[in-house]
Amino acid sequence: MKTAFLFPGQGAQYVGMGEDLCENSPEARRIFEEADTILNLPLTKMCFEGSFEELTRTKNCQPAVVTASMAALFVFRKAHPHFVPSYVAGLSLGEYSALVAADIINLHDALHLVRRRGEFMEAASVKNPGKMSCVLGIDVKVVEEICKTTGAQIANLNCPGQVVVSGTNTQIEALALKATEEGAKRVISLDVSGAFHSSLMKDAAVKLKAEIDKIHFNKAKYPIISNVDAKEQTDPNIIKLNLIKQVDSATYWEASMRHLVSQGVDCYFEIGPGTVLKGLFKKIDPAVKVVNVGKWEEIQAIERYS
Repeated sequence: MKTAFLFPGQGAQYVGMGEDLCENSPEARRIFEEADTILNLPLTKMCFEGSFEELTRTKNCQPAVVTASMAALFVFRKAHPHFVPSYVAGLSLGEYSALVAADIINLHDALHLVRRRGEFMEAASVKNPGKMSCVLGIDVKVVEEICKTTGAQIANLNCPGQVVVSGTNTQIEALALKATEEGAKRVISLDVSGAFHSSLMKDAAVKLKAEIDKIHFNKAKYPIISNVDAKEQTDPNIIKLNLIKQVDSATYWEASMRHLVSQGVDCYFEIGPGTVLKGLFKKIDPAVKVVNVGKWEEIQAIERYS
């Protein structure tokens, strides 16, 4: 049986994530305590008690989601050591959780990188204001043509029938108008602080490269599916480059998941908060079963699945 460990990205967060894991598992408590110390930040309190607005700030959200995902991973591994991944993958930010799962970097380095990544992305958003929208119901080729005329950029191709675009406010407003004229069912403005995965994040990518260059990356224990090309990678140098590209380039989650299906993966675990990836897979391939591993009760129920 081939297994994939999948990790969620920004947008999966919620106040209370990981709290039940910490109540039941010393391993989970240790992960959250380490995160507080590593970041010199009351991250645990923010995750369990904080306001959603503060938790959702990019610089807080990114380490918070990775911490909650790692707590879930450690509890899951202790409870079910027989599940070993054939592949790992993470949606955008989730790729950093996947790095830890594949022993490419350790938790300390992952948290340092995502905290800095979040800070750099926030700063780039202030310098180059913009936003993101989701276009529903028209072909990606049509959206590509609209982008050529408006200056907006495709940011995420996460599942069929859904194209996420990035750009300045003016570019996205023009795209929304044109997409509606071309038959889009809806154009939904996303609740994010900037034009992520676009050229407006170039400054963040440059700064992140300097941080990544300081950290040693191991060869992947399990192949990681890169967001920027939907290909298997184990080479640490290529993995580093792809992480940098990911900040100001489009990501290809749908293609990544279709690659896993083509490789015969038949057991998928979404490890971390929320059920975003399970929802995307329902649109990518409804026959695929994704098991959520984010809460204590979910991990205890996995015996029935295995």
